[in-house]
Amino acid sequence: MTFSVSSTELLKKLQLAAGAISNNVVMPILEDYHFTLNGNTLIVKASDLETTIITQVEVNGAEDGEIAVPAKILTETLKSLPQQPITFRADMDAFGIEITSSTGKYKMAGEDASDFPKTPEANETDEITIPAKAIVNGISKTIFATSNDELRPAMSGVLFQIDFDKITMVATDAHKLVKYTYTDIKSEIVTQFIVPKKVLTQLKNSLSSNDDLKIAFNKSNAFFISDNVQMICRLIDSRYPDYNAVIPVENPNNMTVNRGDLHSSLKRIAFYANQTTNQVTFTISDGSLTINAQDRDFSNEATEQLTCVYEGEPLQISFNAKFLAEMLNVLTGDEISMEMSTPNRAGILKPGETSENEEILMLVMPVMLSVSA
Repeated sequence: MTFSVSSTELLKKLQLAAGAISNNVVMPILEDYHFTLNGNTLIVKASDLETTIITQVEVNGAEDGEIAVPAKILTETLKSLPQQPITFRADMDAFGIEITSSTGKYKMAGEDASDFPKTPEANETDEITIPAKAIVNGISKTIFATSNDELRPAMSGVLFQIDFDKITMVATDAHKLVKYTYTDIKSEIVTQFIVPKKVLTQLKNSLSSNDDLKIAFNKSNAFFISDNVQMICRLIDSRYPDYNAVIPVENPNNMTVNRGDLHSSLKRIAFYANQTTNQVTFTISDGSLTINAQDRDFSNEATEQLTCVYEGEPLQISFNAKFLAEMLNVLTGDEISMEMSTPNRAGILKPGETSENEEILMLVMPVMLSVSA
């Protein structure tokens, strides 16, 4: 197996595929890249058995073949090289690898590619095509709200719901919830599945906003396919909670406030809040939002006042400042609206403006503690 390629171009593809390599591999060969050379196309694959990433790079191929290549030493070697052509040679019998650059030669031991785990095949799948920009937006808006609780695996991923002409992505950790809907797809099916956040993080970082993304799926796996990369993941086999049940329907109190001003205020006020609860209290009346936080253990307290547009009865309600700041950080636009009902029911955040064919709803549960207690 022999080919020549730009060191920089190969490194870019390796770093993309490396997103599937785990720090705690269950098989030694999963520390490797799987290389397959077919003519002038080098296919690079990496996997941790749950997630597989496949990409390719154009090379000057001289001899086809396939081999498993140690990922860490190859990646670190290419990182330290200046941009230049390199030649890669692999002995298909002894699995020895030699890389030649303009300044030296580097030898390493590869492994038999046939020992690399087989890639799941897209059998009996349904599929949709969606603009990559919509998926990137959906991932960016939802992934921060996933849970790290191993006892609730469903909530550690993002729920994908496909309903004919729309796709909805939902994430929650039981304290906050995000629902992102894109309403311009073509599909003849109604289904749902849960995608692990690891593959979604890699997907967000690899997609070009100008691409279309094909999503194929069956009961076991999802396949994300673009011109640049293919990512395959095992779906989370668990039942997602009924998130609609926690979204309040009647919310007579509605506040509109500058997103940037509220975000900055929360970041300052949070330093004075109890570091366990991160509790801040909103006191809202016509035209005025007062934000207060205190930590009685250290005699810390801070108060700020912002202007707002408010419709409803005067209201005092407490939230976790960290959760609110996370939401405001991923929302866009100059203004956001908050819909509320009572101090013990969730608040709903929505952006003042959304892109065409998109809807975003964020929910945050109140902190049921009294500031003066």
